[in-house]
Amino acid sequence: MEIEGTPIDAARGGDAPTRERVARSILENGPSTAAALAQRLDLTPAAVRRHLDHLMEEGAVEAREPRVNGVRGRGRPAKAFALTEAGRDRFDQQYDDLAAQALRFLAETGGEAAVKEFARRRVSSLEADYRAVLDRKPELTAPEALAEALTQSGYAASVREGPVGEQLCQQHCPVAHVAHEFPQLCEAETEVISRLLGRHVQRLATIAHGDGVCTTCIPNAITPESPARLSRHTRG
Repeated sequence: MEIEGTPIDAARGGDAPTRERVARSILENGPSTAAALAQRLDLTPAAVRRHLDHLMEEGAVEAREPRVNGVRGRGRPAKAFALTEAGRDRFDQQYDDLAAQALRFLAETGGEAAVKEFARRRVSSLEADYRAVLDRKPELTAPEALAEALTQSGYAASVREGPVGEQLCQQHCPVAHVAHEFPQLCEAETEVISRLLGRHVQRLATIAHGDGVCTTCIPNAITPESPARLSRHTRG
């Protein structure tokens, strides 16, 4: 386990690199307790709490009361720490303003259709990435392969069980600030997700509109053989 204040930490340039690891772990895994972060990053709980305190002072992280399902046990449940909008800004690309200006110019000169076509072309590479993941890891389900392909593009995606199927959760969106003004980016992404999974999906939340996570509902298949399996058998 890494101990803060040791030559290991000094060799890394002080606290900043470790603090960034803490913030990135929250970004990639969602709201996390101090204990979970300590285990995930191989740090002492005291070191994690110190970094969390600093990140909260900077306004990059906020503490949230945990959701309690069923009967609450003895003791106070541990708080979960989540990135704020300012915290997410640290990981966003540096050219948001330039991208937004370019899309505004495209909208003025080419109209709505031009913006939509740009959005579709931007996510077209996701299909190739998805196929490559399935070829490399055939044991994955289609949603799992899609999540890995999205993660490779900076979306920190994962698949979770939902009330009526699965949920594709993207903890980060590299184009969130631009997508707030141009929702066509989100719409094109949803279209390609639906096409790759072979069923209609629904966006429940997006970072671009102020939610903490981009969440897409993937309903259960209604056919005897799931589209996830069909997509794997028929790809090529």
